[in-house]
Amino acid sequence: MPIDKVVGSFDEAVADVADGSLIHIGGFGGPAEYPSYLIAALARKGSKGLTVTGNHSGFSEGQLTMMKQRMSGMMAYPDDYFSPGILVERGQVAKGILAFPVLPGAALKVPFEELLEKGEVELELIGQGSLAERIRAARAGIAAFYTPVGPGTVTQRDKDVRWFDGRPHLLERALKGDFSIIRAHKADRWGNLVYRGTARTFNATMAGGSHVTIAEVDEIVELGELDPECIITPAPYVQRVVVRPQEPVSDWRTAC
Repeated sequence: MPIDKVVGSFDEAVADVADGSLIHIGGFGGPAEYPSYLIAALARKGSKGLTVTGNHSGFSEGQLTMMKQRMSGMMAYPDDYFSPGILVERGQVAKGILAFPVLPGAALKVPFEELLEKGEVELELIGQGSLAERIRAARAGIAAFYTPVGPGTVTQRDKDVRWFDGRPHLLERALKGDFSIIRAHKADRWGNLVYRGTARTFNATMAGGSHVTIAEVDEIVELGELDPECIITPAPYVQRVVVRPQEPVSDWRTAC
């Protein structure tokens, strides 16, 4: 039977995400880097008690609408950009393992900050590099590693400290997810992935860092069409691929 990891819909792709799952959510800064349709499908499924990891906690639905309207001349915010903040806003997130859980200053308070102040979510604050390496370690089968990042800060709490080359290092444990939801540009039916621009950041890092990796892609191409030298994520790290709709869907509630 030929290998075909392409699934027919985003809802089908996340159908087995159970309550309490640990989800790696790809993306770094720009809206085109996020697995928007997978985030929307997860919101529709309504799984609760999730632990999410990622660069930042994301914006509410209202904040995204405002940003799309006010910042259109500065940055392209597609109508179908959905942020991890939707999951937080809907009360589906119990814990965040995040590099930027809140925004600096008081101009805009994201949903995660509001719930954190109420004691309704748990936060594990971690630097970007340490987060990326914990996920990469999970993919590589490395149980833990020492890093010079974090001694003397809040990230040191309850962690072993050892000295190497005259510097203190923290023991960081690998972070294996139940699911990684990521965004790539092209894929073939085996699950080989290529990325475009800055989407290669956390998306490529999280691929293979979970028991199940689901890739949201712009296009499915025929086997052999991807240049092997350009494949950043090889097929064994990907279990499911789902292609974005040709016509953008602007409401996350719309099944697709």
